[in-house]
Amino acid sequence: MKKISILFILIIVIANMHAQERKQPLAGKPPVVNIKKPLSFTLANGLKVMVVENHKLPKVTFNLTIDNPPFLEGNKKGVDELCSSLIGNGSTKISKEDFNEEVDFMGASMSFSSSSAYASSLSKFSKRTLELLSYGALDPKFSQEELDKEKAKATEGLRSQEKSVSSIASRVVNALAYGKNHPSGEFTTEESIANITLEDVISNYKRRFVPQNAYLVIVGDVKFNEIKPIIEKLFGSWQKTTTNDITYPDPENVALTQINFIDVPNAVQSEISVVNTYNLKMNHKDFFPAVIASYILGGGFNSYLNMNLREAHGWTYGASTGIGAGKYVTSVRSSSALKNNVTDSATVEFIKEIKRIRTEKVDTQALENAKAGYIGRFVMKAEKPESVARYALNTEIEELPADFYENYIKNVNTVSAEDVIAAANKYFLIENSRIIIVGKGKDVIPGLEKLNIPIYYFDKYGNPVEKPTFQ
Repeated sequence: MKKISILFILIIVIANMHAQERKQPLAGKPPVVNIKKPLSFTLANGLKVMVVENHKLPKVTFNLTIDNPPFLEGNKKGVDELCSSLIGNGSTKISKEDFNEEVDFMGASMSFSSSSAYASSLSKFSKRTLELLSYGALDPKFSQEELDKEKAKATEGLRSQEKSVSSIASRVVNALAYGKNHPSGEFTTEESIANITLEDVISNYKRRFVPQNAYLVIVGDVKFNEIKPIIEKLFGSWQKTTTNDITYPDPENVALTQINFIDVPNAVQSEISVVNTYNLKMNHKDFFPAVIASYILGGGFNSYLNMNLREAHGWTYGASTGIGAGKYVTSVRSSSALKNNVTDSATVEFIKEIKRIRTEKVDTQALENAKAGYIGRFVMKAEKPESVARYALNTEIEELPADFYENYIKNVNTVSAEDVIAAANKYFLIENSRIIIVGKGKDVIPGLEKLNIPIYYFDKYGNPVEKPTFQ
């Protein structure tokens, strides 16, 4: 009898466990994220400074950003990239060796580019860290020897990517989507690197590394009243420079869906990208519906594209969608690397899933899961100093409401299934998209031609060519 009673109890316990497993857990309350507001001041030269005090840990980060609009580099494309490589590589105020030695001694980290500078350190070294940051950013030492080294590295990098399908795709997708006469569409070549002189690099720095478009965001264990005079001393003499910003016409999408094919005879797989351009600012009402629609389509493991191409068919390790938003024209790109023999079938599935999110109301649970995933990413980033700095910077540059990030989670949660469809129809323009495929033409073109989608051929640099003769 005792054994029977124990067995009976076990059966009841197991039954209850299974019942609980079948029951969908209730959603908890949305997390509350406390985004600290910066204290701000502006120098006479235009540099805007934002300080977010956080004394939980004895650390501090410095983020200097130059908010310049995109610009064409033409036959010297790569000059801005080389400028990035040389800034911080020595200063007129301190030798390269002493600079690096001090950074290592403090356990700090520091990096520079043609439009930014970053440093982090323990707060007890904050003053010296900021001094070194200003030396590297405002008094860089450009030398022919260092330029020659960076040009050689850049050239070697281009040569190593010559037969890489993913590298070719990355280059050609932007060239075709934006046009090579647009800043977002031009790309670096060996010839353009060879054209660049030291004077070009110096001129690029003087013309674009200017305080009137600059923001310095400081986050961490510092006191506003103590750091302010240090900043005024270090950055107050930074001279304004007259800038002539050039605007470019927005690229136009194609009139009808088309395949743009780039033949890489040695390719063992195809890279498919479905892309179109548009304008979407972060302060626009469509921002949250558009990013949630993108997340559902290709932003997470359970997204439409990934569940179709990877889980259902086993054609790829992953498929994704990336969506842009900001002050300038941007694009949405759905992409994946797949086996050659399924390139035509995968193209059909890409189109099907994009049409699906434009016409089929997303399942309630799928929508809630997408929101939860997106919010989860936001919450995990929100406490990081670099995120706090980015939020403060975005609020200024993107002209966001002061409470944009405080209301971020609430705005995500208000997105409805109808909002998703509306945003998908407005920004995922499948009827006006380029399906850019980089792959082995001999293996994939016969199948693609059966899809009755116009096919146009281009070389590895985005130049139109006749249909190749496949051997």
